[in-house]
Amino acid sequence: MSGVLAGSVWPFVIVVIPLLIGLVPLVPAWRGVALWLLAVAPLPAFGFALMGAPGASDLPDLLLGVVLGMAPGGAILIFGMVAAVWAVAGLHVALTFPPDQKSAILAGFWCLTLSGNLAVFLAQDIVTFYVAFAAVSLAAWFIVVHQRTDRALHAGRIYIVLAVLGEAALLVGLVMGASAADSLRIEDVRAALPGAPSSMLVVGLLVAGFGLKAGLVPLHVWLPLAHPAAPVPGSAVLSGAIVKAGVIGMILFLPAGSDWASIVIWTGAFGAFAAALWGLTQADPKAILAYSTVSQMGVILALVAMGVQGAGYYAMHHGFAKGALFLLVGVMAAAPGKGARRAALVAAALAALSVAGLPLSGGALAKAAAKAEMDREAALVLTATGVSTTLLLVWFLKTVARGAVAHKPGPFRMLFASAAALVAAAWLVPWAFWGGQTGLALYYPLGAAPLYEAGWPLLVGSALAMILLRGWLPSFPAGDLLNLLPRPPRLPALPVPARLPALERLRTRLGEVIDVARDLEAVMRHWPRAGLMMVGVGAALLASLSFG
Repeated sequence: MSGVLAGSVWPFVIVVIPLLIGLVPLVPAWRGVALWLLAVAPLPAFGFALMGAPGASDLPDLLLGVVLGMAPGGAILIFGMVAAVWAVAGLHVALTFPPDQKSAILAGFWCLTLSGNLAVFLAQDIVTFYVAFAAVSLAAWFIVVHQRTDRALHAGRIYIVLAVLGEAALLVGLVMGASAADSLRIEDVRAALPGAPSSMLVVGLLVAGFGLKAGLVPLHVWLPLAHPAAPVPGSAVLSGAIVKAGVIGMILFLPAGSDWASIVIWTGAFGAFAAALWGLTQADPKAILAYSTVSQMGVILALVAMGVQGAGYYAMHHGFAKGALFLLVGVMAAAPGKGARRAALVAAALAALSVAGLPLSGGALAKAAAKAEMDREAALVLTATGVSTTLLLVWFLKTVARGAVAHKPGPFRMLFASAAALVAAAWLVPWAFWGGQTGLALYYPLGAAPLYEAGWPLLVGSALAMILLRGWLPSFPAGDLLNLLPRPPRLPALPVPARLPALERLRTRLGEVIDVARDLEAVMRHWPRAGLMMVGVGAALLASLSFG
């Protein structure tokens, strides 16, 4: 192995472990264990983050030469949060999903998406980055459509079309960037982008690819459709972790001070307010949270485009809090009584207050860290977003509190404790990283000015909520801009041609092939060694790719 892999083995292991776990559900008897392993798969990555992400893996014989190591800046913060959200969401899958074939399919693609999500933070070359980004984008489709309802399938169609378009834009942009840099290293491509031929086109393609994944307005339309349609743990990772792949892409490739950076700043600021206000037209709690995510991602991407180093710090807090909020929607459904439901609602209120920036909360620290690097006007805009955020999250709490109680069986205490752990992380982890990330004194958030700047938006937002949310609010379907597009006209039914003998023979042959495949599947399903054989074949293929 030393002749193939140079440097530390851990970054490579972090990416491979979820892929291997994703093979476990192929054995029917192991499906129950496989669901529990979903909570374990991100733990090596979480430990790697706690250790400070030491070392890098260099695999020159894999793809065009794979280099894995932690990206610079605040990526380590986002990386640890991503691993934690995936772990808690995986636990919720194990606690609430039956160990059937449908869940086995979800588990396999869940692990592939997780592996890609982790790898985008570790990739040091554009080939590895693109493969990882494509994995997290395309494999997540199976999470969106898992429930197979009409709503989920519709959201899945929108998601996959936009994901493919985003991947195409990203591929062309990265290829053109690599050509300009004459290198596959990410730092070389980034340095070459400002002076590259057709620089506006190259950076625009990259912004489109990353903006689609991150939910940048007006590329966000998949997000309020996919989040409500996905199962609750899927919504948690979509909002808390997967959209952060777009954030790290912007951090790595968007040139500071470029024209596209200015565009991202303005569209991000517009989306921060517009998405929050549009969320007031939604009645589904998960759709409200989806628009809250669009709003918060607008803030984060604007910070990235301005070159604010605290953008990763802000994204870390958002991931913890929003992952917890989505999971708590499911926890409330599992609440066995009013007391349990009330406890879950209190936890959701604490997470919402942190997102809104309650003084001394993790959200207040994230905003204070960002404002310390911004000019006065930009800091005022960031402070003002707290008003619309508060208004939207009060609407969320009111909606989820008065919603019908549809009790779904589940171990409430474990579900509640794990989601509450993410709420605690949203409040406490920013304090742990405050000094190292900001360089400011620990008592800085206790000053009169930071407390005032954090407090008045909540007061104004709460007052507006008392006025606006007592009356009638308009109701619109999720998807906003998609609903403005004209619907295609219905085509008249075409006459059915008479059956031709050749087509009949082909149809008969295909039917025979399908019957044979079904018989083979039935035999394989009842053969205990079949699943093990498939796992072995998958492992062999992986080994041949990695070490061949």
